[in-house]
Amino acid sequence: MWTSADRWKAFIVAAAFLLLGSPVFAQELKLDALIEEALKNNPDILVSRTKIEAAKFRVPQAKSLPDPMVSMGYQNVGLSRYSYGDYPESQWMFTASQMFPYFGKRELKGEMAQRDVESLQAMDEALRLRTIARVKELYYDLFLSYKNIDILKDKTDLFSRIEETSLARYKAGKSPQQEVVMAQTEKYMLFEKEEMFKQKILSTEAMLRATIGRDAKSPLGKPAEPSPTPFSTDMDTVLKKAYEQSPEIKSRERMVEAAKAKLAMSKKEYYPDVTIGASVFPRGNDFQEIWGLTATFNIPVYSGTKQGPGVQEAGASLSQARHELDSMNYMIAAAVQDNYSMLKAADKLMDLYKSGLIPKTYQDFELALSGYSTGGIEAIVVITRLKTLLDYDILYWGQFVEREKAIARLCSIAKITDAQKGVEN
Repeated sequence: MWTSADRWKAFIVAAAFLLLGSPVFAQELKLDALIEEALKNNPDILVSRTKIEAAKFRVPQAKSLPDPMVSMGYQNVGLSRYSYGDYPESQWMFTASQMFPYFGKRELKGEMAQRDVESLQAMDEALRLRTIARVKELYYDLFLSYKNIDILKDKTDLFSRIEETSLARYKAGKSPQQEVVMAQTEKYMLFEKEEMFKQKILSTEAMLRATIGRDAKSPLGKPAEPSPTPFSTDMDTVLKKAYEQSPEIKSRERMVEAAKAKLAMSKKEYYPDVTIGASVFPRGNDFQEIWGLTATFNIPVYSGTKQGPGVQEAGASLSQARHELDSMNYMIAAAVQDNYSMLKAADKLMDLYKSGLIPKTYQDFELALSGYSTGGIEAIVVITRLKTLLDYDILYWGQFVEREKAIARLCSIAKITDAQKGVEN
């Protein structure tokens, strides 16, 4: 019979369950939602967007004419009095002038600024792809830590079976107490590993929050177990797509184009700019006004120390941009080959663990445990079999995560969409 106090305790527990929720039914962490949040709130992406906006405003500035100049002055005869209108030489002077760069300079400056914008846009796209890959990597790392904890709890039950068998044999006088202690020690060592994975969860969650731009105290939840991502595209196709679609390469190509425009602009500095001026000189009374037109040219007489070195500097910058493009192509190729090899190795290892080692080792463990209960096998053999089974389980899921992370990086490098992960025709 329940007492009144028992009923109140049950009511309080039920109310707390309904109001606060239960950890068992905590909301699952969804990868797609995390990616969307990261693309919206990631601090680096927000900075990149503002850089692009600022660069766009530089394009019309680069193409614009210099500000016109207006000057005003007065010329007087004598120092004793204001002589305007009394002498033809006494006059006010008003001048307006406009400098016109040599033909093609403004267009080249605008092209340089526009290529900078396009390079930043390509870098922004690359940053978005890297952020998506980073979120996926952290998500899979978080999943792996939770999965390893689940594996440890599952194997704890098997270690408990060894402990119970050793206790039964010890009580029957068939085995020494040392075997009981050995079984218990191995079980408690799993608790130590569990705490290490829990610390890994906290660390991964912190990095994930920073990537998606979320408050440090915001809860995340437990990742849902992902399905293996299909990926049948061969490496040559991935490499081809990387060369064609990689934003990193596109950014370097825009830098080369900007450097070419800078070189052409430097060569045009040998040609003079012209400043057109118009002047009016009012003289007062019956004296007629005077007007005038002027054209002023700069003469590049210091080309040996100014325009010449400027061309050489622009040429060196173009060479640097081309080398950076070549370097990026090599880096892309290396990254594709590295991640593709990791993907294929993970496929083979996962199949080996799942189809061969794990079931065979589990069978060996059951046979060893049965043999230990009858006295035909020592305890150390059973424990070794179970530890090997635990290692293979953890290694299998470790390779699963490495495979998913390799695919995420390949999609980021080559800008591969979900529809392009299958076999290419």
